[in-house]
Amino acid sequence: MSKKSILILSVIIILGGMIFLESNKIMSILYPRKYSVYVEKYSKEYNLDENLVYSIIKAESKFNEKALSRRGAKGLMQIADITRDWAIEQLELSDDIDIYDPETNIRIGCWYLNTLYKEFGKTDLVIVAYNGGSGNVKKWLSDREYSYDGENLRIIPFSETDSYLQKVKKNYEQYNKLYSKEGRN
Repeated sequence: MSKKSILILSVIIILGGMIFLESNKIMSILYPRKYSVYVEKYSKEYNLDENLVYSIIKAESKFNEKALSRRGAKGLMQIADITRDWAIEQLELSDDIDIYDPETNIRIGCWYLNTLYKEFGKTDLVIVAYNGGSGNVKKWLSDREYSYDGENLRIIPFSETDSYLQKVKKNYEQYNKLYSKEGRN
């Protein structure tokens, strides 16, 4: 083997080792825990796994607090106006809340996730309902085309919602690997 080949091979091995040793640091950049004060506070208040909340924020807005969807959902957790209005009533919030404020957005998002848990009880169904709507999930669970047992979905008719579920689950798996937490169920 020539000196040049040995040098190139050595550099590759050193770089590979560095990447391996730094992979958690790289992954923590890809899977951040921004707004952790609010995520921890409201995850605890609403009995949620904070890694699920981070996973949803990453899927919804990639941690962009000013995110606005084409359907008008706003902020980190992409809160729809109808959900905001319902939360204002249920949580007795001021009508003039700033939905883009990270604390307000995360509080409402966590409250809504908790509400979905009370309704559906299973993480996959909660994630699907967060994206596709709880009314749709109820309809799909009662339809033999989509659910054999009325408790689990075997088919999600909205491809966007099916993709969303897979994205959140992938995020959740990575957050759990990186930050050593167990999921809720």
